[in-house]
Amino acid sequence: MTENTSRRPMRVGIACNIKTNRDSDAQAEFDEPEAVAGLEAALRAGGFETVILEAAEGFPRKLEAERPDIVFNIAEGMYGRGREAQIPAILDYYGIPYTGSDVAALSIALDKALTKRVAESLGLLTPPYAVIKRGGAFPGGLPFPVLIKPNAEGSSKGISDVSVADGPEELRGLLARAAADYGGDLLAEQYIDGREFTVGIIGNGPDARVFEPMEVIFRKLRGPHKVYSYEVKRNFREYISYQSPPELPGDLTTRMKRGALAVYEALGCLDFARFDFRLSDDGAAYFLEANPLPGLDPDYSDFPIMAGLNGMDYGSLVLSVLNAALKRYGRTALP
Repeated sequence: MTENTSRRPMRVGIACNIKTNRDSDAQAEFDEPEAVAGLEAALRAGGFETVILEAAEGFPRKLEAERPDIVFNIAEGMYGRGREAQIPAILDYYGIPYTGSDVAALSIALDKALTKRVAESLGLLTPPYAVIKRGGAFPGGLPFPVLIKPNAEGSSKGISDVSVADGPEELRGLLARAAADYGGDLLAEQYIDGREFTVGIIGNGPDARVFEPMEVIFRKLRGPHKVYSYEVKRNFREYISYQSPPELPGDLTTRMKRGALAVYEALGCLDFARFDFRLSDDGAAYFLEANPLPGLDPDYSDFPIMAGLNGMDYGSLVLSVLNAALKRYGRTALP
């Protein structure tokens, strides 16, 4: 489906889900129109042609009509536990190169419990947890407080300021609400009341760059616990500040960076990804989850904020992701 690009700029399709509803977290993972426009502007400033390919009905027909040389994938997909892999699967079927992780990595990472098992196999600490199957009961055995969240959602979808239960009665109500709202499996996890960090990685193999951890500093709480919820993220300037590098002993910083890179490689992540940690009061770094399809909103998303604090502006970040993918495919970016 690709064609000779020797006489024209490389044509980059932007596969995306554009947000149309901001009243709930139903489209929390989707991108604001301004974010898509910012990504498109960064690619055009780099000398590329661009075309928007919204990940909706008729996506394959759009591919055939627009004939991109490569797709910059930020699409979240629509339904199911493997939805983040839907667009990459279509692109694989048509043999079209794309940025970011492949079907396998995206499918595994969206399942939080499965990703925790991968992290545990690498020797990383993760908070004690249990999966509550759809319609199932809480298995017990986890010390309170307990955090409840959907097992296969992203962008803090399903995580609110009241997602932590301090006792059995609160837990029953929380489980009932979460099951009614999301329907799928739930993850119950011991709540770690500590400092929160995220670690970004860009590139592949020996070219991979691990950013210094970025601390998510809670300046103001919406409830009794530190929860990096959808509402807090949406209004981060009111509730949150960020610092990178953080004020941490060198060994803790190194452990988080090494842990993030180990999970990145074990999952088979490609081009870029982000990994979240909580630091307990006794200095233990707990792996929380992986995000191989992190948001790229230039004003809002953690990854661009972290990159900026590590000396990489937004345009350089976007082009670095694209060039990492092009190198994997044996392609050269054209001006």
